[in-house]
Amino acid sequence: MTTASFSVRGQGLVRHATSLTPGVALAGVVAMAATFVSTLHGGPQFLYALFFGVAFHYLSQDAKAKPGIEFCARGVLRLGVGLLGARITAAQIAGLGWSTALIVIVAVISTLLCGLLLGKKLGLTRAQSVLSGGAVAICGASAALAISAVLPREKEGDRFTLMVVVTVTVLSTLSMVIYPLVAKLLHLSPALAGLFIGGTIHDVAQVVGAGYTLGHETGDYATIVKLFRVAMLTVVVVAVSSAFKKQREHAQAEQHASGRTPARQALVPWFLWLFVVMVLANSLHALPPFVQEGINDTSRACLVLAISALGIKTSFAQLARAGWRPFLLLLVETLWMAGFVLGAILLRS
Repeated sequence: MTTASFSVRGQGLVRHATSLTPGVALAGVVAMAATFVSTLHGGPQFLYALFFGVAFHYLSQDAKAKPGIEFCARGVLRLGVGLLGARITAAQIAGLGWSTALIVIVAVISTLLCGLLLGKKLGLTRAQSVLSGGAVAICGASAALAISAVLPREKEGDRFTLMVVVTVTVLSTLSMVIYPLVAKLLHLSPALAGLFIGGTIHDVAQVVGAGYTLGHETGDYATIVKLFRVAMLTVVVVAVSSAFKKQREHAQAEQHASGRTPARQALVPWFLWLFVVMVLANSLHALPPFVQEGINDTSRACLVLAISALGIKTSFAQLARAGWRPFLLLLVETLWMAGFVLGAILLRS
C-alpha cells in the first residue's frame, strides 16, 4: 500500500472519529452525571443513566450528535459485554458443585422457555420474548444489551430493549431488598441463601448488595453463583444468534434490494470471543489484580455509556407505548425464576 493510500485512509479515520465526537461526548456527560449521583447518593447507576439520557432525547436526531450516539449504543456496548469475562474463572464455576450448577442451568433454560411461551400468548415477537427471558435469566441489563446485539433489527427494537433494561433494573433493585428478607424468614444457611440470591437477582451489583447484607460467606457464594450465570451469556447469545440467522439474512436481503450494503454478521460475534478470552486469561491468572480491576472498571464504564446513549434515543412517550404486556412478561419471568430456585433449594435441604 502506498503512502498516499495510507494518508487517505488516515484522513478517513480522522473524519469518522470527528463525526462521532459530539454524540460520544453527550453520552459521556450523561454517564458521568449518573455515576456521580450513584456514588453520592447510592442507587442503581444504570437506571440513573437511562433516565438522565431520556431527558436529552430531543438531541437524538441531531445531525451532529446522532452518529456518536449510535456508536455508543452498539459498538461501545459490545466492548463492555466482551470485557465482562474478566470477572470469571473456571475454578469459580467448578467450585459450585454439580447440584448447584444444575439448579442454575435448569432455572436459566426454564426462564427462557417461560418467556417464549408467555410472550407468544401476549402477542410479542419471538425476538422480544427471547430478549426479555435472557435479561431475567442471565444478568439483567447487560444480558439484554448483549442479546439485542445479535437479534434482527426490528422497527421497535431499540425502544423494547430500553424498556427491558428499565424494567429488569427496577425489578432487580426490588429483589435486592426483598430476597434477603425471604432468606432470613426461611432460615436458609449461608450457602443456600447465596444460591437463592445469586441464582435469581438480575444484575451483578444488586446480587453483591443483597448477598453481603446477610454476611460475608453468603455474599461470596452469591457472587460466584451469579458469575456462573454471567458465564452462560456466551452460550445463550450464540444460541440466539444461530436461531435468528435466517431472519438476519432476510433483513440483509431486503437491504440489498433497497440498494444498501449491510454489514455481514458472524454467527459468533467478536465481543463473545473477547468474553471467552477474558475468562481464559483470568482462569490462567494471566491478569494481574490491577489489570483485572481496570478491565472491570472499563467494562462498567462502557455499559453505562451505552445505556446513556440508549436513553437518549428513547422518550418517555415511546416507553409508554410499549404497553403492559412486556412488563407483565418480565414480572412473570422474575417470579418464575425465584420460585423455581427457591423450590429446588427447599427440596434439596
